[in-house]
Amino acid sequence: MIRNICCIGAGYVGGPTMAVIASNCPNININVVDINSERISKWNSKDSNKLPVYEPGLAEIIKKCRGVNLHFCSDIGKAISEADMVFISVNTPTKKKGIGAGQASDLRWIESSARSISKYAEGETIIVEKSTLPVKTAETIKNILYSSLGENNTCKFNILSNPEFLAEGSAIHDLQHPDRVLIGGDNEEAIEKLSEIYLNWVPSNKIIKTNLWSSELSKLVANAFLAQRVSSINSITALCEETGANIKEVCNAIETDSRIGNKFLKPGPGFGGSCFKKDILNLIYLSNFYGLEKVAEYWEQVLNINEWQNKRIPEIITKNLFGTLAGKNISILGFAFKSNTNDTRESPAIGICKKLLEESCNLKIYDPKVNEDQIKLDLLSKQSSDIADKDYGTFERVNSIDESVINSDAIIILTEWSEFRDLNFSELIKIMRKPSWIFDSRGIINKTEAISSGFNVWEIGVGVDI
Repeated sequence: MIRNICCIGAGYVGGPTMAVIASNCPNININVVDINSERISKWNSKDSNKLPVYEPGLAEIIKKCRGVNLHFCSDIGKAISEADMVFISVNTPTKKKGIGAGQASDLRWIESSARSISKYAEGETIIVEKSTLPVKTAETIKNILYSSLGENNTCKFNILSNPEFLAEGSAIHDLQHPDRVLIGGDNEEAIEKLSEIYLNWVPSNKIIKTNLWSSELSKLVANAFLAQRVSSINSITALCEETGANIKEVCNAIETDSRIGNKFLKPGPGFGGSCFKKDILNLIYLSNFYGLEKVAEYWEQVLNINEWQNKRIPEIITKNLFGTLAGKNISILGFAFKSNTNDTRESPAIGICKKLLEESCNLKIYDPKVNEDQIKLDLLSKQSSDIADKDYGTFERVNSIDESVINSDAIIILTEWSEFRDLNFSELIKIMRKPSWIFDSRGIINKTEAISSGFNVWEIGVGVDI
């Protein structure tokens, strides 16, 4: 029976996952460790607004379990040595240089974690891959673990793959009520020990057991299929705008087909987050590695459509604002890649805002959960080196919708936060410059009400109404 768990990595996966396990398994002591001491300090903050990850319901679980059977610390060695089971939940970004740059995953943190486990582990330890990893990574981890052991160290390691299938913004609900829990491995006893943890709250029929390689690949394929649906529906938005069709009506018509359904058929500025693009790039890399060029080309098109959609929106905005944005004030509503999260990784808002800034406009950005430091980090670097500093626009993070909209020429909705669905158009237009525009890249506002209040409106998948 598992008594002590160590989780290496206190990010968007490690923190919420361990919190839910701690909540459902009070007899298991859990240590979440990270080399980033500032992040650990935030996890230990009594101010729930300072937690490094925002997820609905997370703060309540942290408050209940932290200091009881859930601990956040930087003493990696001690946590590993005490653990019966070690989860690896570190970042695996796309490589920026070297072999496979731009497609393959950067496994430096996986390797570092494996070396730490080999150095500090005692006795028999189960290693659980929680990070999204390329196929065959478990084999690499195993080689590192055993090659790094000292001569007198008799540790034994069993490696399992247990990928996360979390949607940011609903991660706690997804963890408490998963569609499935996937466990891949070649040691039945280790698989059963991990299964026993989940059986504290997950029905047995939702626990799927596979070999290691099937589990690792399933995560990549699941994200690729979801991203494919987003790109598919976004490719139709432009066709709707040109033909007079309405994307909402098209979606409603096709999602009633039980073979298709309504999941991931919401048009928008493109998919974002830490997984979709990275995992498709990994799938492309693997396909090319094994000589499957046509497979690689297929998945490349999913990314190409996503990039095309992201570039299309600022072009539409510029065209409708008389062909120039120089000196104009633009209100940006939403910067996170989706609602109910503070994560901006690969957010469509970043590329759109940078393109607007290159047109020399002034942005006022409001997002309920993304802070000023993160926005600065994401926007300070220009996309094009051809743009002189004096021609690059300005941006600032503001604290409310009204503050963002004052004296603006246009409102651009980039994240589907609930508070953006019921904007007070009749009041907002009073504090804007004329003519006043709304560009709704998420299709969430009451378009009729906006137009009756005097706005010019562009809606994704519908087009312009003045």
